Amino acid sequence: MSLTRVILTSGRSVELTELRLSSTYGGMLEGYPCGLVNDMKIKGLLHTAERVFPTTPVHLVPPAREYPDQYSGAFGPVEVLPPVACVGSLHSAPLDPAHDPVLYRSSLTVIWFQPTPDVPHECDAEAGLREVDWAGLARDFEL
Repeated sequence: MSLTRVILTSGRSVELTELRLSSTYGGMLEGYPCGLVNDMKIKGLLHTAERVFPTTPVHLVPPAREYPDQYSGAFGPVEVLPPVACVGSLHSAPLDPAHDPVLYRSSLTVIWFQPTPDVPHECDAEAGLREVDWAGLARDFEL
């Protein structure tokens, strides 16, 4: 049973079966959000996703980066990502038409950022998540 269903812009329906949410800057004790910090956060999410979902391809939806007019410190200008980091395990019908849809599914692990901790639902999901190239990124697997 899935948590929710997301409708991609391609029209494909995908099932979100696992979702991990975290605060983008949770636990940041010193410093400020900047390119270096954000790149480390993204690299950490990619590493975690690859470790937790080792048999599934992992895709990062490039996050929006904002540059508020604030004092720049030693690490460069302030750069802010959306406040919620998401790692989701998504599944759908098989990609290969030769695969029996009863025995095969396609899957992809996706990392994206969003402004709220809301679970994405159908067409209300973040645009970057809905625009994922499922046919080019997901992989079929046998149940």
